[in-house]
Amino acid sequence: MITELVCSAVALILYVNTLKADFCYDDSRAIKTNQDLLPETPWMNILYNDFWGTLLTHSGSHKSFRPLCTLSFRFNYALGGLEPWGYHLLNVGLHCCVTSLFTTLCRPLFGTGPWSLLAGLLFASHPVHTEAVAGLVGRADVGAGLCFLLSLLCYTRHCRLRPGAGRSHRAKWRAWAWLAGSLVAAAAAMLWKEQGVTVLAVSAVYDVCVVHRMRLQQVLLLFFKRNVGLLVSLAWLAGWGMVLLAARLYWMGNKPPNFSNSDNPAADSSHFLTRTLTFLYLPAVNAWLLLCPHTLSFDWSMEAIPLLRTVCDQRNFCSVVFYTVFVLLAWFGLRSKDSTTFHKTNAKSHVTNGKVLTNGHSLHHLDSNHHHDKFPENTQNGYSRHVPTSTHASLPSKENMVVFSLGLLALPFLPATNMFFYVGFVVAERVLYIPSMGFCLLVVLGLRTLCVRARQRSSRTLLLGCTAGLLLLYSLRTVHRNQDWQNEDSLYRSGITVNPAKAWGNLGNVLKNQGKMLEAEEAYRNALYYRGNMADMLYNLGLLLQENDRFSEALHYYKLAIGSRPTLASAYLNTGIILVSQGSVDEAKHTFQTCADIPDENLKDPHAHKSSVTSCLYNLGKLLHEQGQQEEALSMYKEAVKKMPHQFAPQSLYNMMGEAYMRLNKLEEAGYWYRESLKAKPDHVPAHLTYGKLLSIMGQTADAEQYFLKAIDLEPTRGNCYMHYGQFLLEQSRLSEAAEMAEKAADLDSSEFDVVFSAAHMLRQASLNDAAEKYYRRAADLRPNYAAALMNLGAILHLNRKLQEAEVHYLHALQLKPDDLITQSNLHKLWNIMHKQGLRSTGS
Repeated sequence: MITELVCSAVALILYVNTLKADFCYDDSRAIKTNQDLLPETPWMNILYNDFWGTLLTHSGSHKSFRPLCTLSFRFNYALGGLEPWGYHLLNVGLHCCVTSLFTTLCRPLFGTGPWSLLAGLLFASHPVHTEAVAGLVGRADVGAGLCFLLSLLCYTRHCRLRPGAGRSHRAKWRAWAWLAGSLVAAAAAMLWKEQGVTVLAVSAVYDVCVVHRMRLQQVLLLFFKRNVGLLVSLAWLAGWGMVLLAARLYWMGNKPPNFSNSDNPAADSSHFLTRTLTFLYLPAVNAWLLLCPHTLSFDWSMEAIPLLRTVCDQRNFCSVVFYTVFVLLAWFGLRSKDSTTFHKTNAKSHVTNGKVLTNGHSLHHLDSNHHHDKFPENTQNGYSRHVPTSTHASLPSKENMVVFSLGLLALPFLPATNMFFYVGFVVAERVLYIPSMGFCLLVVLGLRTLCVRARQRSSRTLLLGCTAGLLLLYSLRTVHRNQDWQNEDSLYRSGITVNPAKAWGNLGNVLKNQGKMLEAEEAYRNALYYRGNMADMLYNLGLLLQENDRFSEALHYYKLAIGSRPTLASAYLNTGIILVSQGSVDEAKHTFQTCADIPDENLKDPHAHKSSVTSCLYNLGKLLHEQGQQEEALSMYKEAVKKMPHQFAPQSLYNMMGEAYMRLNKLEEAGYWYRESLKAKPDHVPAHLTYGKLLSIMGQTADAEQYFLKAIDLEPTRGNCYMHYGQFLLEQSRLSEAAEMAEKAADLDSSEFDVVFSAAHMLRQASLNDAAEKYYRRAADLRPNYAAALMNLGAILHLNRKLQEAEVHYLHALQLKPDDLITQSNLHKLWNIMHKQGLRSTGS
């Protein structure tokens, strides 16, 4: 127990500084924008959605079904919302528990002495774990590791208590209870992360190699021998594994996930040789990360590891070395050699009460280090089966330990090899969290072997110093790497040397959020220098330029983004918005419609896509609404409601539907959608104003006034609210109050043409012509080339007897709009008055 506590304490000390870290990288999508974490979302949703909150059966889902991990995030959210401290605390706590359980697993494997402690310390300090522990998304791997070890430890207890000759009925039931616990924990491991199910295969390797100490020939003949207990246990493991995998495949829709070519470029290659050589090389890269974790990165996608296209690529030598070493180690562990050593005598031996007797003396099995085996042996059925009589079990041989360590290293890594299905990454450090256990066992096994063979004290001292140095180096690297995970800025900067395109692009997002626009633009351009066809970076650069009013440049990058990824709905949305502002209404309508027609399949983020499509339909409906095509506008709005995702804020859409129905004089339908808008967002000011207008038309003036006043109360500095209320007062013939609201509106929104122009109209209708003149002048200044503004300014000047000045504005309005009959009529009336008064006219 002390050993476990020491290792857990070291793990806690090494990762304690991550408690101050912020959300980083994929944490935003898995936690901050994941609707499945919200209290109002039914918790059952986590059983139907993937890790990112996308429906599992959706074509764009990553099929990462990890409900226990999502449930843990939901638990954190319930306790502390989006405060990252609590999330990191749980991650570190889980890692400490895993470290303790791994040390517990090592104790019967290495026996007394420092070796189990060394294995635990090595696991606690390994730098490759940083992504899994410091990155919150890595909780899936840590949680899977916890249940993985629980399952394996339960199975070891089952092996010790397995039914056999001389076993009591109670002991048999306990053995099967431990097996049931192992199977349940294996299912839980898979529900944390997919690779957790591989514990069943690792348990089988443990049973065959550690418990029964079989060699290659014995394994091959396993099913021809009558070792019923072993075969039954293995049958349960294999059967349960098939059940879990079949259920997993069925639950995700019987379809594998689809990934973009940037996620896994080798999988997207059309050349078999390229795919084969690259996939063979990647395990060697992962092995090197375990052996020498000097270069670590948050993302190894895209061209972080260039594809191996020919057999002449020098990196193939690394693959050959890796597989040669692996095969040699496996052969060393599985070779047909009897590792059981007995003290031999000339007398015959026989079995009495479960002990092998020779001349009345019991014999004890010796391990490779010549320790006496305190397990009595039962040699029935051709295999030795150990029945523990004390907590000090016999140690497995060196060869058996090698095989088990290789199994613990390789089997959990198999799902990431692209052997069975393509995965959505090139290298992912967090995937190595469980395989690193096998690596730690191999390292400690090697050190123990060297220590046993070392003849001189100085050699052992040197070996001890090297071991301490390795632990120190790993610990320092872990602490340093934790600093990189403190925030996104430092994390992305640390990844520039490995994956510059992705790192610069993500860094640009961080700098933009910090308001450092010039630095962000430079970061985006650096990302595009390394990979010019990244649609996300082209879009983000366009968005930055748009926010800085560089609309033509932004439009250029949006179109490039659409060219790189024709399904990028957000790029269509912003392209259409810019086209509308530039007056290209027809092109904007075509852009919005094209976005709405994008198939909802094989998308990286279907929720964001649906939000952008809904916004495109909303904007298309607004354009049709402004052109008086109310039926067509309603059709767009209804389609938007149909495609609207759960997280979309619908209040503006519902409000516009109400306006369209009101234009069609369908007042009941309009009222319904106004109320729906207010239900979606009770403080939505536009809905208060439009619903107030509707109630006024329907004669419910008292209720209408309450909605106008509520809008003013919600946004007292918004002139538009006062302007609408003023219109209402004007209709109620409350002229002085209407004039007061009009002037207040125009003063608050003095740069808004529509508000100022409407205020001038209201003052004119209230017969306050001098005040009206003031605001018509301001409106004309805001839009000096707008014919309607000039005509109305001329009209108020005409009424105020400023005839020659009125003539100037009438003539200017006619230059802009020569066929305007009202301006022509007013101008002729003005000339008649000027002629009667003897005033000289410049245009008659």
